[in-house]
Amino acid sequence: MEEMKKTGFPENFLWGSASAAYQIEGGYLDGGKGMTNWDTFVRIPGKTYKETTGDVAVDHYHRYKEDIALMAEMGLKTYRFSIAWARIYPQGTGDINEEGITFYQNIIDECLKYGIEPMVTIYHWDLPQALVDAYGGWESPQIISDYVNYAKTLFRYYGNKVKYWITMNEQNIFTSLGWLTAQHPPGKFDDQKMFYQVNHHAFMAHAKAVLAYREMGGTGLIGASFAYTPSYALDCRPENAMAKYNYDDLKNFWWMDVYAYGRYPKAAMAYLKEKGIAPVMQDGDQELLKQAAAAISFMGVNYYQSCVCEYNPMDGVTPYGTMNTTGVKGSAQEIGIPGIYNNPANPYLKTTDWDWSIDPDGLRYCCREITSRYALPIIISENGLGAFDQKTEENEIHDDYRIHYLKEHIRALEEAVTEGCEVLAYCTWSFTDLLSWLNGYQKRYGFVYVDREEADGGSMNRYKKDSFYWYQKVIQNNGL
Repeated sequence: MEEMKKTGFPENFLWGSASAAYQIEGGYLDGGKGMTNWDTFVRIPGKTYKETTGDVAVDHYHRYKEDIALMAEMGLKTYRFSIAWARIYPQGTGDINEEGITFYQNIIDECLKYGIEPMVTIYHWDLPQALVDAYGGWESPQIISDYVNYAKTLFRYYGNKVKYWITMNEQNIFTSLGWLTAQHPPGKFDDQKMFYQVNHHAFMAHAKAVLAYREMGGTGLIGASFAYTPSYALDCRPENAMAKYNYDDLKNFWWMDVYAYGRYPKAAMAYLKEKGIAPVMQDGDQELLKQAAAAISFMGVNYYQSCVCEYNPMDGVTPYGTMNTTGVKGSAQEIGIPGIYNNPANPYLKTTDWDWSIDPDGLRYCCREITSRYALPIIISENGLGAFDQKTEENEIHDDYRIHYLKEHIRALEEAVTEGCEVLAYCTWSFTDLLSWLNGYQKRYGFVYVDREEADGGSMNRYKKDSFYWYQKVIQNNGL
């Protein structure tokens, strides 16, 4: 559009940062917590960078007061964190673990003490291992009732203090890496039919949790967070434009349409039925999905990169190329679906050391598309840069590259707001350094440097990076 006079961010805009329980807490068996699928998975040789685990992580379990005090010093308006299901129900269901209830009550109270709005993610990938052992976890429809029971427990204990709820974090990622590429639990490869069935179970769990929240009198905001990778056609050739459309139906709208409309994209469903891998739906599922869609409050977006689409011939690349988990630039491979689309590199964009394209305007694109397609408010629940940060002998961390990355993304977000997008919050990933799932601790995202490496140990001392002071000023000036 023609250059418009920027409106700035709303006065009540929530400047925040985010984390996930498994990636920061540690204390993996402390306080009565049960084992999770990730506690089990990381013990399989070769699954993570240098065999790193979240057993200790960055010890937030014992240092949460210190970390939240740093958030307060920065001036955060909101802190998005997840609750570990296995801390509340060590066996996934059954008896409640009161120590776990108290731990998260303390985190919520500590945030509120400083005027920080707690934003709770109900599920961020760490599933109680007991449910996997009992019936296969997300592979069984039984997971739906157990998840809803868990969510209702959180609503009952914390609903009077928590106004923002995220049901699922990146459902598209934990299911694709778990059942298609074997990189996440349960480590299954190319099980496409189960992949779509697992997603349907997750959709139903999300929907029933949303409806339960409303039925229990919840008046806060609730929705899911989707890992959104917007796409651009490689060029104006019709086959590449159609490749983009097919990519969006299969990789973006398959999730967002269910969250916002309560239905699957028709073309994608027709394709999956032809392939014999469409999910099986029970009587009443469609109506419940639609009811939940009418009851959500926002579309959560985790944005890191965009992609390019071109037609992929039948003998072209597959979805199973190598992912860069080492930080060796250029080691990632192209992926796609034969006969549908391919995702080549974008020659106009720079990339991170992990081969993720850096595209601030993609964030604006995301917001515009959600606004036009769904007319929903937006919460940017994750956005950040993973990098090799170095601490000097003076305990300083000069991460000007992170400042530049975030500055450009906030600029693009402000343009989206100017163009009519209703954005409620912007949460960076992450506040402190943390375990980056498959990438270990070398891939640092935080404003706060944590003194630890791949092997457990290190002082765990916290050091403020240059970006800490920069974001502090951003918050003080409401994004100006």
